[in-house]
Amino acid sequence: MAREDLQLLQGTLDVLVLKTLSWGARHGYEIARWIKDTTDAELQVEDRALYVSLHRMEERGWLECEWGMTENNRKARYYQLTAEGRKQLAAQTSTWARYAAAVSKVLQTA
Repeated sequence: MAREDLQLLQGTLDVLVLKTLSWGARHGYEIARWIKDTTDAELQVEDRALYVSLHRMEERGWLECEWGMTENNRKARYYQLTAEGRKQLAAQTSTWARYAAAVSKVLQTA
């Protein structure tokens, strides 16, 4: 039987990106790679979706960015959390934990 692709639920990507950046600044490719590696390739973020999310969060003041050089000596935008972004991560983490617990209760009923 073929393995089904997991699709990100709306709103999930932002919290995954915020969590990824909680350890420091990263560029887009590093963010996508960390999410893929951490989920054992169960979740793979499409470039367009990632950059829409990053720009949206930057506009909301959750992220700030600056240009830098990658380990491959390429120019890239590095994103990092702002204080507001850290608050948002805490709030969304709490919400997702409650959501996951509620869905698990429904799925585990006999």
